[in-house]
Amino acid sequence: MAFLLALSLGIDVFAVSASCSMSVPAFRKKQALSLAICFGLFHTGMTALGAIAGYHFLGQMDLIGRIVSFALLAIVGGNMIREALRKDEEEAQICALRPLRMLTLSIATSLDTLAVGVSIGLSAVDLIFACVLIGLVAFAMTLGGAFLGERVGCKFREHAGFVGGLVLIGLGVRSLFG
Repeated sequence: MAFLLALSLGIDVFAVSASCSMSVPAFRKKQALSLAICFGLFHTGMTALGAIAGYHFLGQMDLIGRIVSFALLAIVGGNMIREALRKDEEEAQICALRPLRMLTLSIATSLDTLAVGVSIGLSAVDLIFACVLIGLVAFAMTLGGAFLGERVGCKFREHAGFVGGLVLIGLGVRSLFG
């Protein structure tokens, strides 16, 4: 059960990492590893934070988390689209995986794990096991998405930044409306 939950939470990081890697012309394994570490750590930490916060804030956290996730993903997605539409294509694509962008994406994609952490904290599931499992699955799915996006991005690179931005905005809208 916990593994299926971790897989469902990892779908966002898979899509985001694929979008990011498609829009970077000289994608490197080091960048995929950095994304995977950020996403894995944030998924682990947000799950633990949600469990610690407890059920008192579940309703407020869910709404606030959805709004913040939407805003962050929409901003990053909008920037990706703006950069993809720039005349200077090289400049637009080089900055796709800056540390601030990775941090923003890590927060945005892990906010749903905050609410999940609350429910895990209230259930009979071992919290440490669930946190580690969710983090490891997010790590693995990020690597998978990044390498798949890098391979597909070679063929569709000219439109990848635009499509990646749309994917991020779509994930934000899905997060907002659940």
